[in-house]
Amino acid sequence: MNYIKTLLFILFVGQISAQEKQSILLLNGYLHVGNGEVIESGLVGIRNGKIDLVRNSLAYTFNKEDWDTIIDLQGQHIYPAFVAPNSTLGLTEIDAIRATRDFDEVGQYNPHIRSQIAFNVESKVNSTVRTNGVMLAQATPRGGGISGTSSIMALDGWNWEDATISQDDGIHLNWPASASESGSIEDANSSKRKENYLKQKQAIYQFFELSKRYASLSEKDQNDVRLNAMIACFKGTKRVYIHANELQQLVDVIDFSIRFDLPFPVIIGGYDSHLVTKKLIDAKIPVMLVRTHSLPQNEEDAVDFPYHLPAILQNAGVKFCLQNAGDKETANARNLPFQAGTAMAYGLTEEQAIRSISLSTCEIVGIDNEYGSIQEGKSATLFVSKGNALDMRSNQVNVALIRGIFISTNNFQQELYEKYKKKYNK
Repeated sequence: MNYIKTLLFILFVGQISAQEKQSILLLNGYLHVGNGEVIESGLVGIRNGKIDLVRNSLAYTFNKEDWDTIIDLQGQHIYPAFVAPNSTLGLTEIDAIRATRDFDEVGQYNPHIRSQIAFNVESKVNSTVRTNGVMLAQATPRGGGISGTSSIMALDGWNWEDATISQDDGIHLNWPASASESGSIEDANSSKRKENYLKQKQAIYQFFELSKRYASLSEKDQNDVRLNAMIACFKGTKRVYIHANELQQLVDVIDFSIRFDLPFPVIIGGYDSHLVTKKLIDAKIPVMLVRTHSLPQNEEDAVDFPYHLPAILQNAGVKFCLQNAGDKETANARNLPFQAGTAMAYGLTEEQAIRSISLSTCEIVGIDNEYGSIQEGKSATLFVSKGNALDMRSNQVNVALIRGIFISTNNFQQELYEKYKKKYNK
């Protein structure tokens, strides 16, 4: 009964959008640290929004008076918050209504467009995603050659400032479609496609040449808002996310990254990345992998090839994480844990699958010193699921914290379900 009362207390507190940070002790949970480690009877202590203690419950004696809240999890699973990279979460509400879409600006090169200030913390979609353990997102603009600059956001907060985890983490470059991407290279239009590809690639090189020279100017001579947004890309405080899938694109992206000596290039998509694993490792370029739940892009590929791709990169030693860009990506971000579950069924271990949507993502976007794993000193951003969070049959989040503050594990869809269940059960 005490356990049930504690959970009811948490659910009540979770309805409040902000509260005082408490000292919280979670014990007797099956702890997935996020870095590959597991503690079968884990204990996690939280103070001032930080993880203060990670121990084995069976080998640690604690004083109840030292903690404001103590929750006996009775074997439930503890996970670090899952992260949705390359996502339009918070930037759109209803895809069919233009007024609710705030992720695509006019213009070809828009590195100065910032998603952070457009992020909507009141989005109802966010609450449905949190229900499955996805609690952080990389709010990412779309369209054009350079879409803009993304930011890492918490899916709860008072406003976009309060929700910001990492401001302006990187720009997003959409690599042009290669000559062979839309069909056989021998067909009648291949020469024209090749010409267009080379022309677009040359334009990208010219823009980056201009940006790099501009970055070398003194501060008093830097007065171009677009080029100002590019400076950090060459100084290593901003990543360059390059969206590319096909083999020719990937080879050219690797050469491009080396040519401009980019400190932190990242490939988003990388469908053919298994063909250039050695090049990716040598160039130290990680991959935000194409959606696992997708159809093969090449005629000769097996229908389940996308399911195998994470394990192929894992075995090759390429740093990667999973992302969900594609049709209806905002609402379907809730399925990110189940994409990791599919990758687990096709070659990854359970802890590798968990890492691919937690710590690996945080390492790639540069927030791993605070997020991505349940370790002492890191932010207390984590959740508890009654069953395995990678399995849609057992994922049932009932405790969630962002930066040490309890958040609601409910959403409007669940509320509607309960409402009509009462009506029709009569």
